[in-house]
Amino acid sequence: MSSDPNLFEKKVTVRQITLADFDSLVALQLLCFPGMKPWKREQIASQLHCFPEGQICVEVDAQLVASSSCLILDDDDHSDWNDWAEISDHGFIRNHNPLGDTLYGIEIMVHPGSRGMRLARRLYERRKELCRSLNLARMVIGGRIPGFASHKQAMTAPEFVRRVITKELFDPVLTTHLANGFVLRQLTPDYLPSDEDSGGYATCLEWPNLDFVPKHTRRSRRAVEPVRVSVVQYPMKPIVSWEEFERQCDFFVDVAADNKADFLLFPELFTLQLLSLVKGTRPGQAARALAEMTPRYVDSAVRPRFT
Repeated sequence: MSSDPNLFEKKVTVRQITLADFDSLVALQLLCFPGMKPWKREQIASQLHCFPEGQICVEVDAQLVASSSCLILDDDDHSDWNDWAEISDHGFIRNHNPLGDTLYGIEIMVHPGSRGMRLARRLYERRKELCRSLNLARMVIGGRIPGFASHKQAMTAPEFVRRVITKELFDPVLTTHLANGFVLRQLTPDYLPSDEDSGGYATCLEWPNLDFVPKHTRRSRRAVEPVRVSVVQYPMKPIVSWEEFERQCDFFVDVAADNKADFLLFPELFTLQLLSLVKGTRPGQAARALAEMTPRYVDSAVRPRFT
């Protein structure tokens, strides 16, 4: 028997996915997620078009045995992270935002025959490198809890997750995530309803990038200043003269000024009150008569008492 250790070594390569990997990816998905629909070619093509460096795979002896897909989002836009289809753009990731602050993983998978080789760790390390190189604040993932399938009758999903975190129970996905430095943010129901093993649940997990450098380290002033708006509940009652109309307007301007309002908002059609001054005529003629009052109204509006 040869004692050359090189004969027992496996060549492991981590690289970017290409469209030529499509058939291998589908075969891998069918093994890792039986019963769930695999990627379509146009989804893989779209992922590679939108964010090629975020689509990674692992080869062992030239065979594709693990892969990872992700995109960049802004954390403020997805505080709940509660809908995989929406967040991933149904797998097309056309919502990828290069200016975002969060790397979001939409899928990671390892061939069942290659588990135990720390391939998932290699993929997560590549994702972490991506966070550091792009100066992203964090990585967020929605993880499955397939181990919950054998505990559904005995406990709820939150209880199962708590016991996995305390290492009383083992879950092949959540336990791996925790070992890779992720912390639980929330447990999300109805994340992927077709994932029956997980009961449709997903664990929203975060890995903080401690090397992240904020673009703005200090806020010198608040971004906006508060303003005070006075809104008029205008009484649409008949009037007998133009002067009465002006007195009503003056009253609301004075009240708004006393309350130090920055803006005064009258109802959109409050000048229809002036129809009280148009006597006995048809609607069309009344509208024309009202329009003829416009110059006088504009002249009144620009006087000091209206400013």
